[in-house]
Amino acid sequence: MSVKNLFENDLKVVNTGLASFKESLEEVGTDVVQVEWRPPVDVDPALALTLKENAAKIDGANKEAVAMILSGTPHLVGLDIALNVIPKMKKNLFLHAGPPVKWENMCGPTRGAIMGGLIYEGLATNIEEAEKLAASGEIAFAPCHEHNSVGPMAGVITPSMPVFIIENKAHGNFAYCTMNEGLGKVLRYGAYGEDVIKKLKWMEQVLYPTLKNAVAAVGSVDLKNLIAQALHMGDEVHNRNRAGTSLFYRTIAPHVIRTAETREIAADVLEFINGNDHFFLNLSMPAAKATLDAARGIEYSSVCTVMARNGTEFGVQLAGTGDTWFTGEAPVPDALYFPGYTKADANPDIGDSAITETVGLGGFAIAASPAIVQFVGGTAKDAVGYTLQMYEITAGENNIYQIPYLNFRGTPTGIDVRKVIEKNVTPFIDTGVAHKNPGVGQVGAGVLSAPVEPFRNAYIGLANRLKNK
Repeated sequence: MSVKNLFENDLKVVNTGLASFKESLEEVGTDVVQVEWRPPVDVDPALALTLKENAAKIDGANKEAVAMILSGTPHLVGLDIALNVIPKMKKNLFLHAGPPVKWENMCGPTRGAIMGGLIYEGLATNIEEAEKLAASGEIAFAPCHEHNSVGPMAGVITPSMPVFIIENKAHGNFAYCTMNEGLGKVLRYGAYGEDVIKKLKWMEQVLYPTLKNAVAAVGSVDLKNLIAQALHMGDEVHNRNRAGTSLFYRTIAPHVIRTAETREIAADVLEFINGNDHFFLNLSMPAAKATLDAARGIEYSSVCTVMARNGTEFGVQLAGTGDTWFTGEAPVPDALYFPGYTKADANPDIGDSAITETVGLGGFAIAASPAIVQFVGGTAKDAVGYTLQMYEITAGENNIYQIPYLNFRGTPTGIDVRKVIEKNVTPFIDTGVAHKNPGVGQVGAGVLSAPVEPFRNAYIGLANRLKNK
């Protein structure tokens, strides 16, 4: 087109700058497209060069890590008491979600869950005694992830709690998780009232032995298959687990009926599962954990094996850096709050449940479950956009977990910390929201983009590790 004809045609604009430029042009009727582009995260050029020089080795390691993840076959193989099966569990050890944190630095929900756990264990008779004991140094605290376990929200696992046993049959490793209590005023959200403890005791004394016998009768439950089906039915198996719970119910119900001590117990157990749409969350999480742990320790790999939050910090681990934690401040989610609560009441993001996003589910599969974005006033189009963006920061696509709306494309899998930094795009996560004070419980649910700081620190950590080889 010649210059003299330029102004005889309608003006069309491609904007690569601030979004406000696009909005101004739209106000006057100009056809404009906004380019989604961000400058890379600022890192030491020397470290970036180190990763670039090792790119071929990193790419090869990531290919191996993704292959290990995709070949994982998590199965529910049994239930037992935490002290009996969780590696290095002790009578005075309480596990919690996220990276390591000392009692004095714990957020309200984690403190509330630990104090409730002390009452549940019979180590304290009231909250005052529990708080004093927790601060005394007599109780040890450690991340669930450091003991092959995961826990939603506060994620507290005490020695007497029943846990699901998940085996990654392809690679022979195990993961563990408690059973889901339901929503609202529950221990994992930091509540510790008498009704909370009563429910936990019922779960230990009735739900646990009944499910243990039923699972033993089944032999094992293929969780990967159930998750794949749930994605086709509108779940993303993090904040929406209705289909997953229903599929598990159909699998286990006949065996509960056949093995339960009484008809009344069978009915109570099945009613509890049926009335708790989030029951499957505590199966999808250890399924993801067992799947990802198989890739742990692959030298040079920049693929994330853990994203976890303790309500104070957001932590990341990489396949190529083993058990090292890289952390940053945990953000407060954007959420739909229960009546009477606002963002001012919310605790910063908390829980090990982002292990689902780490394996390519949750927010990474939200295009399969667009109802989730309604938590923050979003649309189905937004849900698709979030998933599409996650393909930009992953090393592969899942061969089993697929999204119907995207023509059954595999979910984005294997977060590559290099891409997070180079594209300045962080993982999209959906989550529950706990009150910032202990004893209150859940106040909402929502979504957030992970903070960049832990990924920047992981990028630096990997570069320094390779630099010193």
